[in-house]
Amino acid sequence: MPVAGPLLSRRNWIAASLVALTPACQGPRAFSLPRTTPPGTVICHSPASSGLYIGSPSLALLPGGDYVASHDFFGPRSGEHDLATTRVFRSSDRGRTWRLASVVEGAFWSSLFVHRGALYLLGPDRHHGRVLIRRSADGGRTWSRPTDDRSGVLRTGLQHHGAPVPVIEHQGRLWRAMEWRNPPEAWGVNYRAGVLSAPADSDLLDAANWTTSEFLPSDRTWNHGDMGAWLEGNVVVAPDGRLVNLMRVDTRGLPEKAAILDVAADGRSLAFNPDTGFIDFPGGAKKFTVRPDPAGGGYWTLASVVPRGWHTAGKPARIRNTLALASSADLRQWKVQCHLLHHVDYHNHGFQYVDWHFDGPDIVAACRTAHDDGMGGRAQCT
Repeated sequence: MPVAGPLLSRRNWIAASLVALTPACQGPRAFSLPRTTPPGTVICHSPASSGLYIGSPSLALLPGGDYVASHDFFGPRSGEHDLATTRVFRSSDRGRTWRLASVVEGAFWSSLFVHRGALYLLGPDRHHGRVLIRRSADGGRTWSRPTDDRSGVLRTGLQHHGAPVPVIEHQGRLWRAMEWRNPPEAWGVNYRAGVLSAPADSDLLDAANWTTSEFLPSDRTWNHGDMGAWLEGNVVVAPDGRLVNLMRVDTRGLPEKAAILDVAADGRSLAFNPDTGFIDFPGGAKKFTVRPDPAGGGYWTLASVVPRGWHTAGKPARIRNTLALASSADLRQWKVQCHLLHHVDYHNHGFQYVDWHFDGPDIVAACRTAHDDGMGGRAQCT
């Protein structure tokens, strides 16, 4: 399938923090933004001076057409290491305006997803915490309370890591990637890759229904010695029907990489071949979300890429000033179709951690945005 063809010519851009950016994707070129104007519609905003930084945007589309977005707080004045806070917002006009729906205590790095008409929130309760799941029957206004293993406490006693990555249904089961930090020290190097899964028709609040894979460690000698960590995986159905976990890879150099891990059909193990499992992936050193084209025949991502010529500016993971749309026919060969957002100042501006969905002829996305806000500091908005 020519993945760059009809889709790009017809698809409009509607986004939380990326509203009506361009009517069509017109080639791999970047454009600069006004210095004091954050792009798109700002769902919520937190000035740098607050010490509360907006992180982990997630997005879901309700059956009735409303959008739901969430984010957590990190930073020196947040409770991320004790009991994290997530805020949930709702839009009834396709992202043009937003209202606060609820505040959830004990949710961090969490994914919103809709299943069987209900809205769910799945992720750790804090930075490297236990794994909880909550259900909302009213579109995010109220949530179930996870108090034990029958009401949403899925995993305890381990240090879990994640991000708002896709929760997908495949062959009668739900799947989500997750990492475990073992031993429980440092960032990244001790993250082990795994997946959680459950029968699609089961009670998702009951931990007994969930299967956890073995967690696979990485090795610093892989990728010719440029392997800092793997994390924030996406469970994706490959073209041949297999499940894979496509993971962000922290590297020192370019090109940016992702790692493709095979997921066993029963969800109990993962496998990785370091000789063939690394691929060139634009934006692979930062969190990304991959989704299949609903028309079939390809995959898409919104990722924070390193533009050509920026390789001397620092480690790839720190370069987040350009957001791009990229596509692949086979999950292994990726091509940047266009740059959507760019700012010349990579130290203080970033378009990152994007979560997104197809909505008919449109793409809707939520973006963690660092941008000047005219208040004397870098804004954190989504």
